Amino acid sequence: MSESTKPVYQPKAVPVPAYLPTKGSILDVNKEFYDNLATTESRQLIYSEIVPIRSGKAWKVKKGSLVRITTPEGAQVCDFNVWQADNFRERLWASRTRQLHGAHVGKYDMLWSNLPYLRPLLTITGDSIRDRLDFPQDPRNKVGVHDLLGTRCDPYVDTLLSGEDNDFHCHSNLYRAIIPFGGCESDVHDVLNIFQVTGLNEKGQYFMETCPAVKGDYFEFFAEVDLLCAISACPGGDLSAWDWGEGDEETKVDMVDCCRPLGIEVYEITDKSLLDGWKSPEIAQYKGNHGFQFPVFKRDE
Repeated sequence: MSESTKPVYQPKAVPVPAYLPTKGSILDVNKEFYDNLATTESRQLIYSEIVPIRSGKAWKVKKGSLVRITTPEGAQVCDFNVWQADNFRERLWASRTRQLHGAHVGKYDMLWSNLPYLRPLLTITGDSIRDRLDFPQDPRNKVGVHDLLGTRCDPYVDTLLSGEDNDFHCHSNLYRAIIPFGGCESDVHDVLNIFQVTGLNEKGQYFMETCPAVKGDYFEFFAEVDLLCAISACPGGDLSAWDWGEGDEETKVDMVDCCRPLGIEVYEITDKSLLDGWKSPEIAQYKGNHGFQFPVFKRDE
């Protein structure tokens, strides 16, 4: 069949999401509960740190705490990994989170763990960029902030595309950050790109835009379980001079000029009544055997 005679596939005019929350399910979020946490003054700062440019940091968070990632000096992309605090095998499942919530996440969305655990690791409670900016959706150019479409920059693909061995990458930052907690390189996984604006063009190709964050922007979440978190202050900075390699030869702009630090803040909820009725989610309750048929042995009579 020639190209000119192929029938044209006609999608639905208004596609229906494949995964919709049913009333009373875990996806039917209690917005009042999370709004109360987001706005309460009954919180005590128990940990804070400034993460220098082009570096990474990992830290543990107790369930029931609030965590805020900030841009203390202005626009900067943050690559985020998260695991259950004592089990590197349970970690963010980016693709399932995309299906359940969206390619770009925001307030009330959750980050889900992989199989066989499948539970929300955290729930997003605050997003100052989306409070300040709208992201209109052009059907040819869908764009949003806090990205689950792409993943971290890494030295392997950089070498593939630039022909150079460069050490400044989010993958490497995250790897170094988790070593003190017993992590290894294979524990680094697909990230949530906090503060990063991305989309797919009319050909379905991934693109990145300059980070719109300003000094003092934040991304806040509630820890549903005990967590190990890790972030990388992306060596591409705000992505305004992004290129494979350590600089743009044409413009002579080094990406380091676009890099800024990130801030970490962890808060304990001091008014415990705000947590009344909340329970840390358990792992998925599937009790089948995946269709395997096991022999039944009977003793001789």
